[in-house]
Amino acid sequence: IGGWWPARAAQKLPPAQTLKGLGLAPAAGAGRWLSIFLIAAGALLAMLPPVFGIPLAAYVSVALLLVGGITALPWLITLLYDRLSPWVQHRLLPLLAVERARRVRESAAVAVSGVVASLSLAVALTVMVASFRGSVTNWLDTVLPADLYVRSTLSASASDTAYFSPVFVTALGGLPGVARVSTLRTLPLLLDAGKPAVTLISRPIDKPSSDLPLVGAALAVPDGQIGIYVSEAMVDLYGARPGSVFAPISQAFSAFTQAGRAQAATDLVANQKFFVAGVWRDYARQFGAITIDQRDFERLSGDARVNDLALWIDGSVPDAEVQQSIRALADRQSGGSGALLEMASVSQIRATSLKIFDRSFAVTYWLQGVAIAIGLFGVAASFSAQVLARRKEFGLLAHLGLTRRQILTVVAGEGAAWTVIGALAGLALGLAVSTVLVFVVNPQSFHWTMDLQVPWARLLLLCAAVVAAGTLTAWLAGRAAAGRDAVLAVKEDW
Repeated sequence: IGGWWPARAAQKLPPAQTLKGLGLAPAAGAGRWLSIFLIAAGALLAMLPPVFGIPLAAYVSVALLLVGGITALPWLITLLYDRLSPWVQHRLLPLLAVERARRVRESAAVAVSGVVASLSLAVALTVMVASFRGSVTNWLDTVLPADLYVRSTLSASASDTAYFSPVFVTALGGLPGVARVSTLRTLPLLLDAGKPAVTLISRPIDKPSSDLPLVGAALAVPDGQIGIYVSEAMVDLYGARPGSVFAPISQAFSAFTQAGRAQAATDLVANQKFFVAGVWRDYARQFGAITIDQRDFERLSGDARVNDLALWIDGSVPDAEVQQSIRALADRQSGGSGALLEMASVSQIRATSLKIFDRSFAVTYWLQGVAIAIGLFGVAASFSAQVLARRKEFGLLAHLGLTRRQILTVVAGEGAAWTVIGALAGLALGLAVSTVLVFVVNPQSFHWTMDLQVPWARLLLLCAAVVAAGTLTAWLAGRAAAGRDAVLAVKEDW
């Protein structure tokens, strides 16, 4: 295909004009409608739902956006440099560079298409990672409001057997330096035998808008019903939409509470209606989580045990002494279980989480650099081929009085003019692709959303680096063709 496309273009060249060096003027507007069609089709495909849980339409959308943007490069070159040309008409070297970019815009588009593709993907990945990191940071600020968190080291693997008793929690609140204690209970809940278990979270919910990282506003719970708050994955996987009664939880919750309970209590749970009062963002549990107020959970289940503890420290006692007091209390009440406690401050959890995040996405920055380098190699190859074919032109400029340095300045100016267009197109396409990644691909793939955050300083620095590298690449490619051989090449026409 790569050879067939330019062969089609060569087939359309008129022989007589081509032999005279006149070439063929590109058809104005022919590629513009194709670009508009491809970009519009990409935008429409981004709105389609996933196929078998895979965002196939979104992937095709990204491809069409890239191809549509690349085919629009000649029109973009004309749009920009037709307006820039009057500003440089009395300056020789900029005039030669700008007019070259205008007159051979099809060649310019081919030369920078690789840079556009690689830069747009680099911009899209940069925006997506920055948006994800910023959303995770805001999420951590909401879900980790306390100063110190305590859990059993067995909690991760046996959350229903490693727990803290109400007596321990009460005694914990009376330790020196502890201002307040909040508790949390998590347990697996199987809603569908064909899907992984979801996580049921019992915690105090006094003000949902501040206690949970809600997506949207919380709804008022009707009388006689119990409000629950589901993660975004519950909406996609189980259809638990805000304002609806979520029936599957009644059966699963009833199976959990029937052991050791009277039949009347079990029937109460089975007949209870659970109202979805809101949706919250959860980056820790991909298969879904349900949050219920702790008082409702204890009333329905009769279970007051907890898995995790959140402590607010008043600062009167050093944090290290508070942690020692907690371990000593656990040793006294549980017979040496203080060594099994896992404690971490909010700053430690936050730093560890972000460190894991940065390490997970570190490879993307290297891949971006590799992609842009490959695009610049394409620019170098294109310029090298063109400057070799333009030896007569450079020789003529030398006979007209231009020095070798001025000729190289013209070539570098052409590289700058072309890569500026490539940088602008890559930035615009990258922002469009990042929108698809953030608002379509991630929700359809992982069942969570994020807020779009654009790191403008980093993106502008990336574009400036691409323009500088493209200019340098063009200058290096033109060095060999602007020497003495270019002057001798003019004799071929004598």
